[in-house]
Amino acid sequence: MNKKFVSAVLAGLMAFSIVFTTQTQAATREEIAAIKVSKSGKFNYWTKDSEAKQKLVEYVKDVTNKNSKNFIPAEDRIATFDMDGTFLCETAPYYFDGMLYIHRALYDENYNPSQEEKTFASSLERFITSKNSGDKLGSSAPHQAAVFEGMTYPEYTSYVENFMKTPVDGLSNLKWGEAFYLPMVEVIKYLQKNDFKVYVVSGSERQLIRVLLGNAVEIPENQIIGTDINIYAKNQGETDGLDYDYRKDDYLTRGEFIIKNLKMNKVSAIYREIGKQPVLAFGNSSGDLSMLNYTINGNKYKSAAFFVICDDVERELGNLNRAEKDKKLAEKNGWTSISMRNDWKTIYGDNVKREN
Repeated sequence: MNKKFVSAVLAGLMAFSIVFTTQTQAATREEIAAIKVSKSGKFNYWTKDSEAKQKLVEYVKDVTNKNSKNFIPAEDRIATFDMDGTFLCETAPYYFDGMLYIHRALYDENYNPSQEEKTFASSLERFITSKNSGDKLGSSAPHQAAVFEGMTYPEYTSYVENFMKTPVDGLSNLKWGEAFYLPMVEVIKYLQKNDFKVYVVSGSERQLIRVLLGNAVEIPENQIIGTDINIYAKNQGETDGLDYDYRKDDYLTRGEFIIKNLKMNKVSAIYREIGKQPVLAFGNSSGDLSMLNYTINGNKYKSAAFFVICDDVERELGNLNRAEKDKKLAEKNGWTSISMRNDWKTIYGDNVKREN
């Protein structure tokens, strides 16, 4: 038999195996990294008649066409993405960073939390499992930072990587390190293919995002903007950072949170770290409102904002009451809604289902 023919058959079988695996269970991190979208916009995980997908493709074709009046030079093609709930699981039953904090404060046998940390983590755990939508709880951000204070970056990276192997609560056959929305990963890859520089602008802590995305959703580390922490050298102690010089025997350790990167803070961070107004923005909650409206108002270029609606109650832990409110919010502000239920063929893979 012709060797070229045999090689072609084997290659075809391998490609089929990858597609089949992706479609029938949660995609592995390797499969997520291997997702490709053509420059013209051929998507595998979006429904054929998705209006949101069509609007995005039409927009990209217009602004990348040198003969169009709406052409945007490559250096100004800036797209900003929220993370939790926009391209990563958010509602199972809570944010990744919150679940990591609860594990550290309540269930890590190698960590001795303060009474305050235990009390707040317990309150947070009760809050996120409560059926009472009227429950209120203060910000957990200071506590989330405190339980990892003094940890080195390699130690923290290892800790996050280990937690990424834990199952996502409420969804079958899914681990946190795989919990990316495949259709939105396609959007990121599509934009990168068309010379857009993609930034993640999230309320989650910056280093956590870097570890979580890692080799799965390949976005350069310097294009990740998150909540920041103070960073200290081993021997720095309480000394003012301006008065301390890094020494031979130093290494970096984690400190407390500086500011939570939500709402208007996202716009401030974009202006400070990118220095340019985005032309595309993607979000999923009121915490992204400022970023989305900053993108589409007063822009010298044609711009657009997209809003992910968690309205799927079979393949995700959707909330139809919130979904309806979010659709109205998007309409009011001129954003394009993306329906998980109607626009996506799959979310994580067809074998990932709601368990309760």
